[in-house]
Amino acid sequence: MTDPLRPADHADADEAGITQPALGVVGWLRWGWRQLTSMRTALVLLLLLAIAAVPGSLVPQRSADPNGVRQYFVDNPDLAPVLDNLSLFDVYTSPWFSAIYILLFISLVGCVIPRTKHHYKAMRAQPPRTPARLSRLEAHRSEILESQDDTDAAATAAAAIEAAQQQLRKAGYRVARYDTAKALSVSAERGYLRETGNLVFHASLVGVLLAVGIGGGFTYTGQTVIIEGRTWVNTMLDYTSFNPGRFVDEEALQPYALTLDDFSLSYVTPGQQGAGQAGDFVAHLTTQFPDADASQGEVRVNHPLEIAGDRVYLMGNGYAPSITIRDADGEVVFSEPVPFLPQDNNMTSQGVVKVPDGLRDQVGLVGFFYPTAQELTNGAFTSVYGDLEYPMLTFWVYSGDLGINDGVPRSVYTLDPSEMTQLAGGDSGVDSLELKPGETVDLPDGLGTITFENEAPDGAAGFQDSVKRYVSLSIHRDASATWVLVFAVLALAGLLAALFVPRRRMWVKATTQGHTVHLEYAGLARGEDPSLDAAVEQFAQRHLASLADPSRLDSRTAQDPVADNGRVRDSNPESTPDVD
Repeated sequence: MTDPLRPADHADADEAGITQPALGVVGWLRWGWRQLTSMRTALVLLLLLAIAAVPGSLVPQRSADPNGVRQYFVDNPDLAPVLDNLSLFDVYTSPWFSAIYILLFISLVGCVIPRTKHHYKAMRAQPPRTPARLSRLEAHRSEILESQDDTDAAATAAAAIEAAQQQLRKAGYRVARYDTAKALSVSAERGYLRETGNLVFHASLVGVLLAVGIGGGFTYTGQTVIIEGRTWVNTMLDYTSFNPGRFVDEEALQPYALTLDDFSLSYVTPGQQGAGQAGDFVAHLTTQFPDADASQGEVRVNHPLEIAGDRVYLMGNGYAPSITIRDADGEVVFSEPVPFLPQDNNMTSQGVVKVPDGLRDQVGLVGFFYPTAQELTNGAFTSVYGDLEYPMLTFWVYSGDLGINDGVPRSVYTLDPSEMTQLAGGDSGVDSLELKPGETVDLPDGLGTITFENEAPDGAAGFQDSVKRYVSLSIHRDASATWVLVFAVLALAGLLAALFVPRRRMWVKATTQGHTVHLEYAGLARGEDPSLDAAVEQFAQRHLASLADPSRLDSRTAQDPVADNGRVRDSNPESTPDVD
């Protein structure tokens, strides 16, 4: 208390120190809301969302590639269950991805709404009053106009401010007059489009999130295989796999049918550069709606067919040899083209034939198809050309339990031989079956026969009737694509406005001092504006030029005091006293 350097009401802290009041539940909730709705948090969540989407590109997703997921389990039996428990095969519907998505949505909404209210009030408010000392602003210039007497000086000041007001308004500024007994001035402000663009950008991000979140519920993706000459109908029974959104009604799909008339492609002939490479792929389709005439369509790589709001993409193609299996009595138990999956660029293809009924035992055949077969030195076969020049089929034969009666879905393109006995090929001690178009061979153990059909007339070139082509199609409906595009364009436009539209204020003040008029020009930027000085200088030059030209003055001015009675000269701003 006796320390002369301390005020009389000074109090030292006690030994317990300063204790801040407890926030309480409401206080902590308010603090958490402010942290969540800050722009910094929104940017962090946006970065986290981008990082969280990375596994969706590295690991096959059930929604887009269910076969790839099954193959991943086969290739990585130890790692796949761990990834599945982490929802990495369903990244975009996983709880952790949804949590980031929802938090980002809330954060953006919490940022946009208060700023929109504040921006709306700012747009309706008048430009700020003219500062008392414009010379303190960095972007500042002053001029002195001389007149014959005090009356002419007052008229010159009024004409100068009136001209400045008109020019600023034409330049896109919102203007307001602030006249006092000592000085006349006009205040102007523009660049509200900068903040508007900023708000449009963030609101558009919210729109993208809504479009993806809601529109994704009405989106579906399905895959199917169509063999030449066959028809596919847009029903659940004809899809090989189907991944619907949560709002898709599987019983109310748009009815239409697709018939594969022909699949054409060309190969570079041997002896030329790029020999054996496939050229243009084109699937020629006939589209049919109920109670409507059929029409023709084409599907190419990266050129989908649009039909009934769906997009049909060409995903793959291959060969489907026509195979007939008969029992020991010669009765047909299986007869149809079987799609074989390509294994290399020369279309060496693998396929599976399953015969659950009609023979003495259930029979499964794993076959290879060679469009242009050639025997290797080790006795195996390979295809040396992708087109049908010398087609050939080979089969391994199994008998036993196909595993299709236990209620577990099985892929038609794979065969599980764990409960079966190998009768031909491999380590069975019996050579694999080899067939050329039109040939028939016996199945092992007197099960029957198998025929590689060839309906082409004897001596006819080509094998188009024995080996058909098939296409793998992906049917995709994206209800959110249009809205995502609209909001993306709006976000880009808003971002450009926020980056390149300057937000600035401009003032022009005229002060009479006897028979002279002291003009001041000043500008202030809201944010970075490297062109502010140049803008103030250019406006000052245009304004002074208009004062020197009688035709640019307002018609309400009786005479041009600058042109008739005064002259303009430069002045050092430092020499002019400040006027409050």
